[in-house]
Amino acid sequence: MNRDNISFVMPAYNAEATLAAAVDSIIKGNFDEGDEVLIVDDASTDKTSKIVQELADRFPSIKSLRHRYRKGSAAAGRNTAIENSRHGLVFALDADNVLVPGSVARLKTKLRNSQADAAAFQEIHYFSEDVRRVSHKWVFPPGEVTLADALCGHLWPGPSGNYLFTRESWVRAGRYHEFIGGGIDSWAFSIRQLATGSKMVVTPGSYYLHRCGSDTAYVRDEREGGVSLKALQVLLPFLHLIQEGDVEYLFSSEGRHSWYKDLPERPIRLRSGTSGAHGEIIRPPAGPLAARLIRRLESTARRVLKRRE
Repeated sequence: MNRDNISFVMPAYNAEATLAAAVDSIIKGNFDEGDEVLIVDDASTDKTSKIVQELADRFPSIKSLRHRYRKGSAAAGRNTAIENSRHGLVFALDADNVLVPGSVARLKTKLRNSQADAAAFQEIHYFSEDVRRVSHKWVFPPGEVTLADALCGHLWPGPSGNYLFTRESWVRAGRYHEFIGGGIDSWAFSIRQLATGSKMVVTPGSYYLHRCGSDTAYVRDEREGGVSLKALQVLLPFLHLIQEGDVEYLFSSEGRHSWYKDLPERPIRLRSGTSGAHGEIIRPPAGPLAARLIRRLESTARRVLKRRE
């Protein structure tokens, strides 16, 4: 197994509108000789399969895989891709997001120099349709990301899922949790990485472009009130790391249905006493289109919270 090259893994389901742009952002600016791209089609019903084959015909380093039946999670696609990968470094990219040229090489250098198991971007730039129209940014503190950081809020690199990590850390974490759902499978995997001893670092000055929308898997599950219960399943093997009072809170009638949503106001504390830190949201001066997008996202968030109440 090659420990220097990268296996880019990309789950795809009904991604005909965005897949080519995501793959181009790998091939044209972030691909080194010897790297590979593995695209896993989760039994799409649109033209995704055809587009994947066309891309594989154009670029020999692309390996096309397809689930015989829909497994229903990006986690399943990532696991399938990594199982079939050849390299010791893995970069997971969603089929609707876009990389900046030269950005992954910076993560690789940071990972190596820090002797880390995972290297993440410092910023996530959110857009709707046009990558030139960024609605807002998540910006993370530089340095190491700890489990305490992950349990004090949502503004840390893990939930996005788009970062570089070692295959060993994937094995140590027990692979991606394929049945967690709720749009938190990436969060779950990152929590498992940190809780099993993997070191994650943030790469200063780096960013990628993340497509956003109002009808995500997270929003749908939060509307039904199931995200916190699903997230609690992820923490069960690691309760010994959490303060006793907070374990009681997690299982209480007060906490078990809302603790995940309430993390910014009610962080989960570790027995070690380590304090967590989280990032911030920055909104650039909004033009008319960006302002409408922001209002739509905020309106959706208010509706979800109102239904939960």
